[in-house]
Amino acid sequence: MLKKAFFSNSSGILCSRICGFFRDVYMASSLGAGIYSDIFFVAFKLPNLFRRIFGEGAFTQSFLPSFIYARYKGIFALSIGGIFALCLLILSLIVWCFSPFFTKLLAYGFPQENIQLAAPIVAINFWYLLLVFIVTFLSTLLQYKNVFWVNAYNTALLNLAMIGALFYAKDMDKLQIVYMLSYGVVIGGIAQISLHFYPLYRFGFFKLFWLSLFHLKDFWIKKGKKHQIFIADIKGFFKQFFPALLGSSTAQIIAFIETFIASFLSFGSISYLYYANRIFQLPLALFAIAISTALFPMVAKAIKNQQNTQALQAMKKAFWFLCFALCLCTLGGIMLSQEIIWLLYQRGSFSASDTHITAQVFALYLIGLLPFGLSRIFSLWLYSHKLQGRAAKYSLISLVCGTVLSLILIKPLGVLGLALSSSIAGFILFALNGYALGKKNFFCIITHKKAILLLFTLLFLEGTLLYGIKLLLQGYIQ
Repeated sequence: MLKKAFFSNSSGILCSRICGFFRDVYMASSLGAGIYSDIFFVAFKLPNLFRRIFGEGAFTQSFLPSFIYARYKGIFALSIGGIFALCLLILSLIVWCFSPFFTKLLAYGFPQENIQLAAPIVAINFWYLLLVFIVTFLSTLLQYKNVFWVNAYNTALLNLAMIGALFYAKDMDKLQIVYMLSYGVVIGGIAQISLHFYPLYRFGFFKLFWLSLFHLKDFWIKKGKKHQIFIADIKGFFKQFFPALLGSSTAQIIAFIETFIASFLSFGSISYLYYANRIFQLPLALFAIAISTALFPMVAKAIKNQQNTQALQAMKKAFWFLCFALCLCTLGGIMLSQEIIWLLYQRGSFSASDTHITAQVFALYLIGLLPFGLSRIFSLWLYSHKLQGRAAKYSLISLVCGTVLSLILIKPLGVLGLALSSSIAGFILFALNGYALGKKNFFCIITHKKAILLLFTLLFLEGTLLYGIKLLLQGYIQ
């Protein structure tokens, strides 16, 4: 089951990321790395941040265990979905009405004329926040039934919608292209929701929602044993959700803070971070997010049934798989950083100097790939035991350390200091989550002498092969 779920996730994520790279290549060619690309990335940053938090973190890791334990699942799911949807609708309307204020918060270092340009674009993109919550909510319900492909493939629809918007706007000026991209984001979100309808119908969720809707009022208003159980489930979810909001989102929040700090640097800095982080996210999503998403329901159910040994064995297999995959990606990415950025982005408005800086940022991001990936495996133990508060504490420590380091390193290293501080924060998070497992559980997972020997052998062979490739490519990269 784990292998099937992983391949379903990873294949979908790969498809989505390939579409995403085509989108980014098209975007880099159309907008380059300058004020207009910075405006779009600032506008898209907040909804994209929440997409990662909701889709890959806090909501799923809080809702799924609560849904598993909930006595009245239909009523519980309908209530949680309705509460979040209403709150996000109100928030989106507020951002729409006061978009200059929120734009200033997102990019405080922008001059006023750029704030005015960006404000309506921020308002358009913010509607994706509501859409992506609905996507995440529906995907999490399907994960309970071990249906992972919808969650994995739906992001491809967002990327395809944005590619279509870029194609439609190819003859327009750069500001109009940014507007078309923003409308493409909203259209993509609607398409993502639509993809869930058939599997939800097939597994009976529409019928469950319809029947639960007639009893919703009774559970919320009428006092009694059922009401008390239902309210306890709702309170239990929110007690887990708010700590998990921080605990599962360190990398995303750090990236958000980096964008804010980078707004004080020269134009193009936000774009360098974005393009480099996009490639960094590929192996993280393809391996770490795919395996942890597939693993989480299994670990949560095993721990609920007091099968801790079974949970640890599943985590050990995932841990060593990630070690091999992410170590090989890290070494390859660092050695070929210049070539990768050149191949993907250097065309049109994206210059050779843009390639050079983006490659350096990318290499520094990759230093944190392994710790961020392995932290996702270790954190499953905390979330499955409903220890979201402890996970949040560790994440807060990592976040504060990363932010302080960003402020320290930005002066001598500029945009490179932001990427390096992010990687250091990843190591801090990994150490804290490993500590939370306990000494016995930690060594149970990491002890594997044959795997360690094989890993170092493969890294040596990869390094030798890539060194030869770099020699052959010399002279082609300008």
